[in-house]
Amino acid sequence: MGVIGIELSILHSTLEVSLPVFAMVFLGALLKRLGWIDQTFVNTASSLVFKATMPTLLFLSILQSEPGSALNLGLVLWYLTISAALFGLIWLWALWRCPRQERGVYVQGAFRGNCGIVGLALAANMYGDLGLSLGGIMAGGIIIVNLVLSAIVLSVYSPVVSSRPLDIVRDVVTNPLIIGIVSALPLAWLDIQLPGWLLTSGNYFASLSLPLALICIGGSLSLTAARESSALALSASLWKVIVMPVTGVAAAIALGYRGAELGILMLFLASPTAAVAYVMARGAGGNERLAASIIMLSTLISLLTISAGVLVLKSLALI
Repeated sequence: MGVIGIELSILHSTLEVSLPVFAMVFLGALLKRLGWIDQTFVNTASSLVFKATMPTLLFLSILQSEPGSALNLGLVLWYLTISAALFGLIWLWALWRCPRQERGVYVQGAFRGNCGIVGLALAANMYGDLGLSLGGIMAGGIIIVNLVLSAIVLSVYSPVVSSRPLDIVRDVVTNPLIIGIVSALPLAWLDIQLPGWLLTSGNYFASLSLPLALICIGGSLSLTAARESSALALSASLWKVIVMPVTGVAAAIALGYRGAELGILMLFLASPTAAVAYVMARGAGGNERLAASIIMLSTLISLLTISAGVLVLKSLALI
């Protein structure tokens, strides 16, 4: 397959993952427009996703995962480290360029990638079992890092959540998403199997997470709010899908990473903002419309930037 064929293949796989996301967001906007859902539904459904369905999804994902043996813990550690470092850099940028009341949502949207869905799906598509095994470990690690860092920055600027250190620690520890992950770790470590009927019921419940979250995003979209927050949403999106992957991949190349490891790292760093960023922004009393705008815009831009990134790295024989 030539370079053009590779580019078309990755663009096709990216569209297959991203377009269903847009379709669900559009459906939410349409349902709100038709009056079939209202703000009360959006508030209730968002709370259900944050407190119950998403924690269940994360719990079952870890419990049922089979990461395999082809793991590079050095790459995983580098990925988590560069992500945390870029989080700090984005926060410093926000102190200078972002209104205080929007900083928590802006910083979260600018660094928190949709690695568990977009990144992992693309890694599996490009590298098969290696992409799935290595990507699975990377996704599990970054979910925890993202949750902790997001909880911290949202708490600092939240109008409803205390920013005192002990209160932030308490909010992180009691975050339903973190509880879902941590509670699954000992069961996965001990290889404890849950009854089949319980897993089936749990999977039914967990499967509500993504469609409900995306419908709520669509139901919260406002053209007026989008225009008001367009500059911030664009800035955060460019951090997420351009600055983060370019910086992280350049540093990884300098450290000697090549081939599939570098390709998987690029896909994860370049993934658009995760839908759960909207859920956590609402939970912290932040500007959920700004969060929704960042998710939409970063996903749209990533269709081009991910494909361009793969093409460049392939052309330079780095992956």
